[in-house]
Amino acid sequence: MPRTAEAKQRLREEQREHILEAAKHVFARKGLAATVDDVAIHAGVSHGLAYRYFANKEAIFFAIIKQALQAPSADLQRVLDMPGTPGERLKWLLSAFVESRRHPETFLLLDQVLSSQTVPNELRELVRKRSQDLQSVLRQLIIEGQETFEVAAGDPDQLVRAIFAYVDGIPRWALYDPEHYQEHFPDADIFLRLLQP
Repeated sequence: MPRTAEAKQRLREEQREHILEAAKHVFARKGLAATVDDVAIHAGVSHGLAYRYFANKEAIFFAIIKQALQAPSADLQRVLDMPGTPGERLKWLLSAFVESRRHPETFLLLDQVLSSQTVPNELRELVRKRSQDLQSVLRQLIIEGQETFEVAAGDPDQLVRAIFAYVDGIPRWALYDPEHYQEHFPDADIFLRLLQP
């Protein structure tokens, strides 16, 4: 029985996602030295199939970065509009932020975008803007949380920098000890205790 148009479309979307998932691992490990062949081999697909979905490695890289920028914590305005106290909203956001590091490939990719001179400026600016938006929301929630005595007193900008240093350090650990990374992945509550008054 022939496949329906919907079934064919679903299969194409699944295949594209499978290639992108493989690409995350390859580009996180090899950086921009990765090739379409590397991605195809890791995905277990033919070179030609990879090219059916993406014109070149730059298109694959751009797609995985855009996907990374749409992570669960990406809807930052929603966090500000959520019900609950500032401390509760901050806890939700930080928990999502820490959890996003459970799979370090995404962070390593974003880090490459910011550190590589060969990445298009458009992509670098998207990542910078996303980071600035996140910092702004974190800062606002910290200030509001300090006003309700849910967050420790202190310079909000320093607290934001401390949060980023902590969360960005987690995936670096994966580079040094990949075998134990998931086994001892830190619970967000450990970090949240540092912010309590």
